[in-house]
Amino acid sequence: MQVTKLEHATLRVTEGDDILIIDPGSFTAPLADLDGVVAVVITHEHADHVTDEHLARIAQAAPSAPVYAPEGVARALDDRSIRIVSPGDTVTAGAFTLRFFGGTHEIIHTSLPIVDNVGVLVNDRLYYPGDSYVLPDGADIELLAAPTAAPWLRLGDTMDFILDAKPRHAFGTHDAPLVPGALAMHRARMRWATEQSGGTFHDLDPGDTLEL
Repeated sequence: MQVTKLEHATLRVTEGDDILIIDPGSFTAPLADLDGVVAVVITHEHADHVTDEHLARIAQAAPSAPVYAPEGVARALDDRSIRIVSPGDTVTAGAFTLRFFGGTHEIIHTSLPIVDNVGVLVNDRLYYPGDSYVLPDGADIELLAAPTAAPWLRLGDTMDFILDAKPRHAFGTHDAPLVPGALAMHRARMRWATEQSGGTFHDLDPGDTLEL
């Protein structure tokens, strides 16, 4: 499995010839080389995780690739073609088995609505929580994509999330709000949390790939 971090919260996961795209949002440059896409996962409806433009580009290159998302995404995009998934669901697409967890986005503020959010465990190896701190019950996480900076996020909570997950490998996602110096500071704390259980933290910039 190859995991490529793209800008902000977007991941490109490759298994053999099959490609999975996760959360192609507004901070991410136009996606390319999409012919092998077999599925798309959208964790929630916020624009930094999904745009119509990205979905249209993927649909043009891979028209048979299903888009999996919670019900709130289908409502927000008014898209009946989205295949709705809920916590506890498992689906298979090409070389990928996708297990879904969670249910809701972390609270930003009491004045803002709480939207649907699902975390996804890919082939029982990579876990991506979307905008939440929910972990899959009993999972042995090989690679954790940990949120780094957001209006709903406190760095100490992300550190606790990593400490609870005990991944063998981890890297930061959801990091577009940070200038380089702040990103380095957040990564240092996340690295410490990963190393407490013997794991390795990887500094992945957009376009970098980690092979498992």
